[in-house]
Amino acid sequence: NKKKEIYHLEQASIGGHFKARHNLGVEEFQNGRIDRAVKHWIIAATTGDDASLDVIKRGYGQGFVGKEDYAAALRAHQAAVNETKSPQREAAKVDLQKLKVARTAY
Repeated sequence: NKKKEIYHLEQASIGGHFKARHNLGVEEFQNGRIDRAVKHWIIAATTGDDASLDVIKRGYGQGFVGKEDYAAALRAHQAAVNETKSPQREAAKVDLQKLKVARTAY
C-alpha cells in the first residue's frame, strides 16, 4: 500500500533516518514535485548521505538544482562527514585493513 509506505517514510524521516528522507525525495521526484524532492535530498545530504549528495550533483548538472543549493549541500555534507571522524575510527579503519590483508595472505 503506497499510502502506508509514504506514511512510514515520513515518520522515519521525522525521526532522523536519512535513507527514508532520500526515498521521500525519490517519491516526490517521481510525482513531479521537483522542488520538494530537492529539499528532501538536501536534508539527507546534510546528514552525510552520499546517495542524496550524488542526486543533488546530478540535478545541478541537469539544471533542476541551483548553484547555491548545491554548494550549501556540499558544505553541509562535508561538515557532517568531518564530524564523524575521530582518532579511534581512523585506528579501527587501519586495523580492519590489516585484517583484510592478513586474510588474503592465506
